Amino acid sequence: MRSLVEVRGLSYSHLDGTRALENISLDVYKGENLTLFGPNGSGKTTLLLHLNGTLSASGSIRIDGVELTKKTLPEIQRKVGLVFQESDDQLFMPTVLEDVMFGPLNLGWTYETARKAATDILHSVGIAPELHSRPPFHLSSGEKRRVALAGVLVMQPELLLLDEPTTSLDPPAQRGLLQLLNALPQTKIVATHDVGFAHALGKRAVFLDKGRVIADGEVTSLAERFGWNPYP
Repeated sequence: MRSLVEVRGLSYSHLDGTRALENISLDVYKGENLTLFGPNGSGKTTLLLHLNGTLSASGSIRIDGVELTKKTLPEIQRKVGLVFQESDDQLFMPTVLEDVMFGPLNLGWTYETARKAATDILHSVGIAPELHSRPPFHLSSGEKRRVALAGVLVMQPELLLLDEPTTSLDPPAQRGLLQLLNALPQTKIVATHDVGFAHALGKRAVFLDKGRVIADGEVTSLAERFGWNPYP
């Protein structure tokens, strides 16, 4: 199985000197769904932000064989899509359709091509046409999450990064999101505390603590080992 993501010796400190990542090395394989477990502040979000080039540090990252550098950053960011924990941080255009069209238009797509791509991807994630002209802040949490995901998927990434994707979602919305993610072909790295969601999405997890990967294994085994399941 070929590695889509190769991280070697990644270390990063915040501006105040706090060490956020410490010598992280990790491989994620093409077609795999990997969960990141760990307590708040363990480095999960920081790691995701490095994988799409938002943050940079010592060490190396390769995505589909391409090393992440200043020169390759635009190429990497086309390959890697990040869905934020809070959808409101990602949705900023006046309407749902304009929000999903924003990325393609910035890449120089024609208006007609961007509109068709956005309309098609919104349909594929289950956003009804009558919602396309609605302001994103008028949507439910589940709908916002799907629109945010559509804005990433329209760029046709090879790797999806999702930061706490079940936040603010009720059980039916979580179930719908899970079904949608499982139907997508992209490799996924998901930071979550939700053991059930992680187990339904993929087999493998890594556990981070104080910026280090301290374990790598099967989702249920790691959850049991670190007492990560909230239910007895």
